[in-house]
Amino acid sequence: MTARHEEIAEELRQAIDREEYAVGSRLLPETELAARYGVSRGTVRQAVATLTSEGLIGSRQGARRVVLASRRNQSFAELRSFAQWARAMGRTATGRVVSSQYRPTTAQDAVRLQMPVGVPVLHVLRLRGLDGEPVLLERTVYADWIAPAVERIEADCPSVTQRLFEDSGLVFAYGEHLIDAVAAGAQDAELLGVRRTSPLLRVRRVTTTREGRPVEWSDDRYCSDAVSFSVHNSIGNNALARRTGPGATPASPAKTAGGRRPGVAPDLGRLRAQARP
Repeated sequence: MTARHEEIAEELRQAIDREEYAVGSRLLPETELAARYGVSRGTVRQAVATLTSEGLIGSRQGARRVVLASRRNQSFAELRSFAQWARAMGRTATGRVVSSQYRPTTAQDAVRLQMPVGVPVLHVLRLRGLDGEPVLLERTVYADWIAPAVERIEADCPSVTQRLFEDSGLVFAYGEHLIDAVAAGAQDAELLGVRRTSPLLRVRRVTTTREGRPVEWSDDRYCSDAVSFSVHNSIGNNALARRTGPGATPASPAKTAGGRRPGVAPDLGRLRAQARP
C-alpha cells in the first residue's frame, strides 16, 4: 500500500507538470497543503522532502518552498537517456529506426569519436516519441567498436542505452552537450509532423564511457514545445560556460571525461553532465 506522503508527492508532481505551480513560483504553505490533503504537517513535510531530493523543489529555511523544475524539463544535473526522462514524467518512450548505414569517418566524426578518418562508423536516424507522439529526431554516429552491438538491437527498441547496458555492460558515463536552435528542414518537418522552417531545439552531444572512450556523437532535434532544459548551478559549481561569438574564450572551459575538448564550432553554451556513481 502506497504511503500517504508518497501519494501527495505524486499529486504535487502532476500539478507542477500541469504548470499549476510554474517554475519559480512558491508552493502553498504547509498548513494550507495539510488542510487540502487532510493530513498532518509532518506528512506534508515528507512529501515536500521527496520532491526536494528529486530537484523539483528548492528548500530554504524560514521560507516557502520554490518550484525549480518540472518533470517535463530535462536536467543536466545527471546524464539521462530519453527513455529514462520519459519514465520520470510517467510517459512511455517510443522509438523507430528510419535509416541505418555505415559510412566512412569524416573529419568531424574523427575529432568527436577520436578515430582515424575513413574508418566505417554506423549512422542511425531514429525517430523518438512520447506516448506515440513524435517529439525528437536523433542522428547518431556510433564508434566502430560498439556499432555491431547497436545493429543487433531491434528497430523499435524504446531504450538503446538500457539495451546496450543489458547486452554489453556498457555504461554511458559522461556527456557534453551543445545547445542551439535550428529551422526544420524537409526531412525533419516530415518525420516530426511540423511545418518546414519551424524552430527545433538542437542538442549536439558526445557521450563517453567512464574511461573517457567515446561511444557516440549525436545531433538531436526536439519539437520546441516538447521539452525544455534546466541547469541547476551555484557559485561553487557552475556547469554553464558562455561564448559571445566566434573565437571567444569560454568563461569556464568544459571538457570531455578524457580531458579533451571536441572540435566543434562555437555555440551559445556548453554544458557537461556526469552520471552519478
